[in-house]
Amino acid sequence: MATELDKRIEKEVASRRTFAIISHPDAGKTTLTEKLLLYGGALHEAGSIKQRKAARHAASDWMAIEQERGISVTSSVMHFEKDGIRYNLLDTPGHKDFSEDTFRTLIAADCALMVIDVAKGVEEQTEKLFEVCRMRKIPVITFVNKCDRPGMEPLEVLGNIESMLGIQAVAASWPLGYGADFQGVYDLVGKEMHLYNKVKHGAQKADAEISGLATGLKKSLLSESTKEEFSEMIELMDGDYQSMDHDAFQNGSVTPVFFGSALNNFGLDLFLNHFSQLAPPPQEYAADDGVKRELKKDFSGFIFKLQANMNPEHRDCTAFLRVASGVFQRGMSVSLAGNGKKIKMSTPHSLMGEERELLETAYPGDIVALFNPGDFRIGSTLHASDPVRFDVIPLFSPEHFRKAHSKDPFKRKQLREGLKQLSEEGVVSVFEMPGGVGNELLLGTVGALQFEVVEHRMKSEYKADILLSPTTFMSARWLPDNPAVIDKLSSSYSTNVTYDIEGNPIVLFESLYALNSAIEAVGEENLLQFKK
Repeated sequence: MATELDKRIEKEVASRRTFAIISHPDAGKTTLTEKLLLYGGALHEAGSIKQRKAARHAASDWMAIEQERGISVTSSVMHFEKDGIRYNLLDTPGHKDFSEDTFRTLIAADCALMVIDVAKGVEEQTEKLFEVCRMRKIPVITFVNKCDRPGMEPLEVLGNIESMLGIQAVAASWPLGYGADFQGVYDLVGKEMHLYNKVKHGAQKADAEISGLATGLKKSLLSESTKEEFSEMIELMDGDYQSMDHDAFQNGSVTPVFFGSALNNFGLDLFLNHFSQLAPPPQEYAADDGVKRELKKDFSGFIFKLQANMNPEHRDCTAFLRVASGVFQRGMSVSLAGNGKKIKMSTPHSLMGEERELLETAYPGDIVALFNPGDFRIGSTLHASDPVRFDVIPLFSPEHFRKAHSKDPFKRKQLREGLKQLSEEGVVSVFEMPGGVGNELLLGTVGALQFEVVEHRMKSEYKADILLSPTTFMSARWLPDNPAVIDKLSSSYSTNVTYDIEGNPIVLFESLYALNSAIEAVGEENLLQFKK
């Protein structure tokens, strides 16, 4: 029989949607993020980082390097409420070099919002991120952006999505007009026409006039032949959305597609209304024994992101926790899975970009910002009295390498401390340099631009100028905790075995020949691209 607590958890879970936004750079992801906050009431006026008229930077881009370049390089966590639904929005890095942070963020999301540029269709980074969604079998909802600019015809866009991603694309709305003539969208779900007027360069909600198809077409400024073509297209697609396979949508093989313009706010109100129905409520996570943790069980959650120095005035480190089950409450004592250490949750926060607000209670699906006492790592599990451990976030094999040392020999300690902090955040992997001198470290990243972030943050946050120099390493593989495998590779002339700051063994290769030799020596199953 369900208890009062079970019923409360069930009610709170039903009113939550936790999602991540994925896209290729410049598809308009950050602008769309701000506009969703605008329509959700979290912002009164939106500004785009690329608009010269904007008086401020995007709410989701808080790091100095992001504001200077106009790109997102970290994942931001935001929330807003609309029509009784609490949305937990995870804004992922837009640049391809930060796919690690994106992957970890997607682990904490129950669905993905895929943003596509109407002129460019599915691009490289979108394709890569979609593969992560496919692997997790999470629902993907598509927003085709920039319909107020010249681009592909709507049918071409649907075909592009299907051919590039191998997923069925089902239109949920349809744009009225093309490029500069874009005037509104027709709701294929609710059978209504939404005509819009631009308002203050998109800084405020667009005025929408809602009517039936015939009335909306009559009020539009399109030519009679274009109106006729539009009516025929709507008639052709009538019923497609209603007959969409919802099971296929839930496992990520069908995506509903909405059209609009984030810059001008066209189609956003319509999209958000249907998004609350399409996006699933928080889902159960499997523990490391393979058994899914019931949402109503005792509190548990996992750390999916660490971010140091969000408040430059305090040398802090914030840990982002996804609540997986039960009720999180401020002041509760929790245990850290693995060593059983007790930690009191004294000052949990909810975040809006860089702004924080003290949080009293959280439920499954919510993201909680915690002060990291130094014990948390990416992937750490916290639980109350009912022990559990989630092993959901892997280590990536680095693809780019640099030697690192301090310009000032008296700041070696700051160098190591700063790099250790960035390593714990997942910004960079830090290794002892094989055969190197004591003041040298080896850095490894998945994307080359991450080295610039390391240099920038070491200088601005740790006051340590870092010198990076090339190495001969071209690839790496994590190793299992198997002494026989490690010893065999350590004694080989063509391979270099070392350890990261956490003591995880890794082997480095200077050539494809060395990698193939290692595969022959210990087997590909012992050379891990991802390590949990």
